[in-house]
Amino acid sequence: MARGARIFAGQKLRQLRLDQRMDQAAMAGVLGISVSYLSQLENDDRPLTAKVKAALANAFPLDWAAFDAREEQQMLGAFTFALAHPDVASGPLEAERIEKLHLQFPEFAGRFVDLHRAYARANERLNMLEEAIANDMAAQARMPWEAVRDWFHDAGNYIHPLDCLAEDLADGLGSDGRMSEAMLIAALHARHGIETHVQEARDTALRVYDADNRRLFVNAALPPESRKFMLAFQLAMAEGAALIADVTAKAGLSAPGSDRLLAIGLANYAAGALLMPYARFRDTAREVRHDIDQLARRFGVSFEQACHRLSTLQRPGMRGIPFFFCRVDMAGNITKRHSATRLQFARFGGACPLWIVHEAVAIPDRILVQLGETPDGVRYVSMAKGLVKPSGSYARAPRRYAVVLGCEIEHAGNFVYADGLQLHDEAAATPIGVTCRLCPRQSCDQRAFPPADRPIRVDPDNRQVVPYAIE
Repeated sequence: MARGARIFAGQKLRQLRLDQRMDQAAMAGVLGISVSYLSQLENDDRPLTAKVKAALANAFPLDWAAFDAREEQQMLGAFTFALAHPDVASGPLEAERIEKLHLQFPEFAGRFVDLHRAYARANERLNMLEEAIANDMAAQARMPWEAVRDWFHDAGNYIHPLDCLAEDLADGLGSDGRMSEAMLIAALHARHGIETHVQEARDTALRVYDADNRRLFVNAALPPESRKFMLAFQLAMAEGAALIADVTAKAGLSAPGSDRLLAIGLANYAAGALLMPYARFRDTAREVRHDIDQLARRFGVSFEQACHRLSTLQRPGMRGIPFFFCRVDMAGNITKRHSATRLQFARFGGACPLWIVHEAVAIPDRILVQLGETPDGVRYVSMAKGLVKPSGSYARAPRRYAVVLGCEIEHAGNFVYADGLQLHDEAAATPIGVTCRLCPRQSCDQRAFPPADRPIRVDPDNRQVVPYAIE
């Protein structure tokens, strides 16, 4: 079949739309075409054009292979996807120009795709370098947790079938706003015969489920938002048992215990999606310009839960703002992390000490904002808040940590925390990095370690704030 041959893919296009739970108007909006034109495509009255193929490759890169198995079309999809990578600073090319460039210079397109893949591998090698520097025994001890965390990161922190299941369940329970504790307890009993007991515990147990007797215990000392999450978790485990088992099996994680940790993580994901159904939460977030306090109040969830949910809004065709999200404890350890932006977190060790999240840990219940710039010149707006999780007893210290949520400045207009920041003032941004071992900055008064991939020079006769110079 010659290059440039027309592709009729109506049935595949319709099935993709249905799989993504989109009506024709929503799909047409994603592809940048009219509803009538989409209808013609789905009925095979018209072939896919360069513009539509590029839009499909951008919005649904993992599904593009279903439209044409020919090698040159697969290369066009990969070429389009590579050109749309956020690290490519220039503006997007028109779809027709991309296809023309691909057809006239196929070797160049192939080299560009290879370069994009090599770049991705180089980033992975940097992470592996930091991992190798970290203490080997400690890394081994954390391996199951790391395996699960990396799996979620590779999945884009969005699990489509679980998200849809939770959204359908929320609709089926008649929730059109805040889901109440009573509603969840009733659903557990009516749908699964689970009897729930909310009472204070004599130990540190937060949730205990007796599967043989179908009895669920939830600690009454927990904040209301945490109690609801425990109930939603149990309901998600019951409703999505088969789906969670299937996803866990297909993940193929080999580290001992990682399969059970992944199952728990998937149920936690589904619980968040149940309390904050995708479409409703995304629309509300846009309405309030991602004001976390307002979102938490409207959906009856905690500040952290709302932040975490915002970082999962990556449904193809209905994506939210690409956010990064992490949680940091008092020692600076990153205990949760995900990024849909160009900013990537260190696999081990602490984050950049200049990052506002460290100050937020020490100042609970106060929101701090920061304009930061990474060594690659990308600017981010960060919002950080220190939080305290009560233990329910004077005998046990509360847990203290901070969460941070941020986006690139191109989305600042829809991020309320950017208001008042001097986004385009060259001197206004704080120079932040990923971690000292990977940061190339020559001069930083807060540097704790030299970069792992560069030599240092020590001059005993010339002492600066940092006792060495980076070559």
